[in-house]
Amino acid sequence: MARDVVRPLVRMRSVAGTGVTYVTRKNRRNDPNRLVLRKYDPVVRRHVELREER
Repeated sequence: MARDVVRPLVRMRSVAGTGVTYVTRKNRRNDPNRLVLRKYDPVVRRHVELREER
């Protein structure tokens, strides 16, 4: 049960506006702010920023 509190599932949405999402886990102790990652967006066929949505 404690695992879900420290490392919750977060949904990452593409800033390109294509609606592409990734699902990942993050450590709340190390990253208390919203997470931003560069991942591949297959709709625009290039790497873009994905931001955590709540």
